[in-house]
Amino acid sequence: MSEERSGERGFFRNASSFLLGGIVGASAALAARRRRRHRQTPDGLSAFEDAPCHREAVERRR
Repeated sequence: MSEERSGERGFFRNASSFLLGGIVGASAALAARRRRRHRQTPDGLSAFEDAPCHREAVERRR
């Protein structure tokens, strides 16, 4: 093979690999976004305050 053909083939192989990686990455980002949107658990301290052990401790203090 001549160097010119080898260079073209390498370019298209790299470009197709880049495009495939972009598609896979974009689909993973969309899946993560959907998963985050439907999350029902509270974040931070509100998650702790809803825990049964915390409610029980608050009742004992009263």
